[in-house]
Amino acid sequence: MTGRFNLLDLFVLLLYLGGTTGLGMWIGRTQRSTSDYFVADRAIPWWAVLFSIVASETSALTFISIPGLAYTGNLGFLEVVAGYIVGRIVVAYTLLPRYFAGNLVTAYALLETRFGLGTRRFTSVVFMITRAMADAVRVFATAIPVALIIGPVMPKEYTMPAAIVVLGVLTVIYTYRGGMKAVVWTELLQASIYLTGGISAIVLIGQAVDGGWTTILAQAGAAGKLQGIDWYTGFDRPHTMFAGIIGGAFLAMASHGTDQIIVQRLLSSRSLKQAQLAIIGSGFAVFAQMALFLMIGLGLWVVYGGQTFATTDQIFPTFIIERMPHGLTGLIVAAIIAATMSTHSGAINALAASSTYDIYLPFTGRSAEDPRTLRVSKLFALVWGIALTAGALLFKEQGTPVVVIALSIASFTQGGLLGGFFLGLFWPRAIQRDAILGMSVGISCMAFIVFAKQLVAAYPALEPTLHGVASIAWPWYVLIGLCITFVTGALSSFTHAVPTAPRTLQGNRS
Repeated sequence: MTGRFNLLDLFVLLLYLGGTTGLGMWIGRTQRSTSDYFVADRAIPWWAVLFSIVASETSALTFISIPGLAYTGNLGFLEVVAGYIVGRIVVAYTLLPRYFAGNLVTAYALLETRFGLGTRRFTSVVFMITRAMADAVRVFATAIPVALIIGPVMPKEYTMPAAIVVLGVLTVIYTYRGGMKAVVWTELLQASIYLTGGISAIVLIGQAVDGGWTTILAQAGAAGKLQGIDWYTGFDRPHTMFAGIIGGAFLAMASHGTDQIIVQRLLSSRSLKQAQLAIIGSGFAVFAQMALFLMIGLGLWVVYGGQTFATTDQIFPTFIIERMPHGLTGLIVAAIIAATMSTHSGAINALAASSTYDIYLPFTGRSAEDPRTLRVSKLFALVWGIALTAGALLFKEQGTPVVVIALSIASFTQGGLLGGFFLGLFWPRAIQRDAILGMSVGISCMAFIVFAKQLVAAYPALEPTLHGVASIAWPWYVLIGLCITFVTGALSSFTHAVPTAPRTLQGNRS
């Protein structure tokens, strides 16, 4: 084995890239309407939606950062993932019935039925900004192993930009052409590839250690790295049962109940019951998947003897390039790329859907069935694909695991968005201005909380003042943002008369 790509690896990688792009374009050859383009005419079976949800949550962050969490820590991240299951169950029986009742295409159309068009536009724009920032980080993460591969044949300063551009262009091509149908079915292929890659890594890691996984588990257990439950009740640790179940549940409620990238997949299901089955089943599938990649991290800790790396995100890519046999190296790198391409394509389609249905159609007054609307939708997909690629090119490595960066970005807005939905569900006094004010205050406060760590690092004199805020662990961000939003909106509702005909959060408008 050598640490370099050879022709076999390159062939495997190019076969994947060409096959995925070609499949997506072929699937999308029959696009006729915006409904087909964005929700696949609501004809996707539940099991395909399930794998699509899992694939959308699985980017290069899973491959690269999750093993690093176990390498430097233990299995505590599974506590957060357990909370994800709880949150999904809540979404399945609260928000999903309302989405399907209205035959909706975007999550934020539901808020229009309760508060008005202004709220719909506000939440849609917030989603677009957040998703664009987080997805740019994911594309950057994917480029890390690709850059390591092409490094020997290209000047170092060009490796990351080249990797980012190639990934961005290929994903845009099939997403632009194929819409949601192409997104879902290519994600099935991509999921099979990255799961095969992960299982292969488990096997090879076991072969690299005398005594295999028996030795790995024994050493990891002796070092306390098999610990999966931490009963600590403070707010400064992310991977505890307290933070995981509660914080993880609210994070999943936000990401799977108010984030267009997931909601859009669920709305592509054949029925409400199938969507509920898909979202709940995906929670257990993600738990198993995260356990797989955490085990990879434990194995690598033994393989490398606890060696320190410049960043934890380099650990697994280094093993892939240095230790894996030719052919399988190409497959694993393809798996990493597959994971992010699935998320990236879904993000592009979701951003285009929000741009079309929440901004363009209400502004122009055109119908979704207008032939011009489909052309505009594809143009939005192209523009967002270019924007996300540009964002990845501008991102700079900060030493923080990229999974933490991406989740933090999502968290400072998702709490505000979820708070808006909670106001609609549980506070009849609230009107549009209350909801927008609440979400604005909630998001602003969370932006301060999330970036408090950076402020302390830049200005150490602020540490005594900001210590409490800067030490809050990321699983709590959504819940805190929700509470700030809800309380602000509720208090604002007492500045005006009670609505004479209060509206409920029901999906009765497309």
